[in-house]
Amino acid sequence: MSKALIEEVFNESEWAEETALPATDRELILLTERISQFEIPIQVFLQAVAIAAYDCEAAFRYADNYLITHKKNKRKKLRLFQPLHNFENN
Repeated sequence: MSKALIEEVFNESEWAEETALPATDRELILLTERISQFEIPIQVFLQAVAIAAYDCEAAFRYADNYLITHKKNKRKKLRLFQPLHNFENN
């Protein structure tokens, strides 16, 4: 009975060892897209990328926590000017 109890304790998720995986290129692009929607200091972006080199999930948590705690404004969309088709040089 004690052997079964010991096996149950070690099978619980809190005892399981988590392995950190570095971000793939696709995940780095997703992280960059998420962060670039907001006005943030460049140091925050570089820190998120540095964290992503070792632990992808931690990098996303870092970026999300920064955005939540600082409540940054979204970047203003740039106005695109359309060329005038009937414009003549005088």
